[in-house]
Amino acid sequence: MAEGDNRSTNLLAAETASLEEQLQGWGEVMLMADKVLRWERAWFPPAIMGVVSLVFLTIYYLDPSVLSGVSCFVMFLCLADYLVPILAPRIFGSNKWTTEQQQRFHEICSNLVKTRRRAVGWWKRLFTLKEEKPKMYFMTMIIFLAAVAWVGQQVHNLFLTYLIVTSALLLPGLNQHGIISKYIGMAKREINKLLKQKEKKNE
Repeated sequence: MAEGDNRSTNLLAAETASLEEQLQGWGEVMLMADKVLRWERAWFPPAIMGVVSLVFLTIYYLDPSVLSGVSCFVMFLCLADYLVPILAPRIFGSNKWTTEQQQRFHEICSNLVKTRRRAVGWWKRLFTLKEEKPKMYFMTMIIFLAAVAWVGQQVHNLFLTYLIVTSALLLPGLNQHGIISKYIGMAKREINKLLKQKEKKNE
């Protein structure tokens, strides 16, 4: 068991080191984005919502076709991939890179690797469920996809995408400030109260 844990730890460290090397040119930008997403200042949440709203209003106004939208998005990613490693050191100053920043950059890369591992783990569990309990797998997938299709039919595509993107960008800050755990705790308490009331009525 200890050997398996050590192997897993070593593999995680190797993957993290590899990702750090790949994203080295994005270090300063990632640290800045991390500060914004974790709401280190009070005005960061409204700024996130404002920027996202402006982007989606622009898309709504221009109303590009799917092909044009995808092409522009990929073109923007290519430009960012080329320009950010060149411009970031000049804007932020590579000589200002401290041990604390390097440690935070390492933590961010480690979290990204763990998130990727969780996603792969869920994907593998899905296929394991398909092999072991095919009926349950197909019923679950059909119900889930039907629910998603229904939501997609009721809500405008662009507005739904806006809600998803905004929620995803606000999630790290909500988690960092304990807002999610607070409301989950409140929901659990309410559910427990309801269950106790039902038990008393049954008695």
